[in-house]
Amino acid sequence: MQRIRLRYTKRGRLRFTSHRDFQRAFERALRRAEVPMAYSAGFTPHPKVSYANAAPTGTGSEAEYLEIALTEARDPEQLRVLLDESMPAGLDVIEAVQARTSGLADRLMASVWELRLDGVDPAEAGRAVAAFNAADAVEVQRMTKNGVRTFDARPAVVHLESTEGTETHSSTADRPTDQPCAILRLVVRHVTPAVRPDDVLSGLRAVADLAPPVPAAVTRLAQGLFDEETGTVTDPLAPDREAATAPSEAETAAAATAPA
Repeated sequence: MQRIRLRYTKRGRLRFTSHRDFQRAFERALRRAEVPMAYSAGFTPHPKVSYANAAPTGTGSEAEYLEIALTEARDPEQLRVLLDESMPAGLDVIEAVQARTSGLADRLMASVWELRLDGVDPAEAGRAVAAFNAADAVEVQRMTKNGVRTFDARPAVVHLESTEGTETHSSTADRPTDQPCAILRLVVRHVTPAVRPDDVLSGLRAVADLAPPVPAAVTRLAQGLFDEETGTVTDPLAPDREAATAPSEAETAAAATAPA
C-alpha cells in the first residue's frame, strides 16, 4: 500500500462548495483517473481518503490537504496531474508527495488567512486591528446546535494586521478589484473551540464597531505548524519531501563501511 498526500485549492466561485460537495467531486475524479484506491472493509466499503481540517463553506483556500491510500505504487506528480485534470476548475490539485512520515493532521496546527473587506477604509480597519491586538480578551458569540456559545477569541490569534490594496487573491477573483479596500492578514492557532475568521470579524465589531458593508472575502493562504521563533506557519508536506531525499539507513551504513 502507498499513501499519497495532496494539497488542493478552493478558488473563485468554487469556494462556495461544501466539504461534502468536494468529497463527491474528488471521488468522481478518482474514478475518472483510474486511481488504484484501497477500500475500507465492512458492509459498505469506501475509498480510503483522509480529509484534514477542511475550510468552512464560503471561504477560499490555497492550502487544503488530504491523504489517499493506494493498492499499487504510483508516481505522485503523474497522479497529481491526472487528478487535477479530472477536477472542476477552481478545485485544483497543486501538490502531491508520498507520505513518508506520520501525523499529517498533527502538523495542521495554525492557519494564515486573508480577509478582504470591500467598502472599508484601511485607516478605519487599522484602528480596529489595533484595538483588537491591545485587548486582553475579546468575547464573541457563535450559534451552535446546543444554542448560543460565548468564548474568548483573542488567545488563538497570534498575528493580525491591516493593509491597503486593490488586488485580490485568485480564490476570490470574482470580486471587483477596481476600488480600494482593507485587507487583513490573520494567523490563528487551531484550538478548541476553533476560532474562525468570522469570529475575528465579530471580535473587531465588538471592540471597535467595525462592520463591513458587504460580507468579507476570506481566503486561507497556508496551514501547518506555527514556528514560534519566526512567527510563520510552516509547510506540512516538507517533512515528507525531506524524507524522500534523505539517504536510507542501508545507504548510510554502506557509506560508513566503504573502504577509503
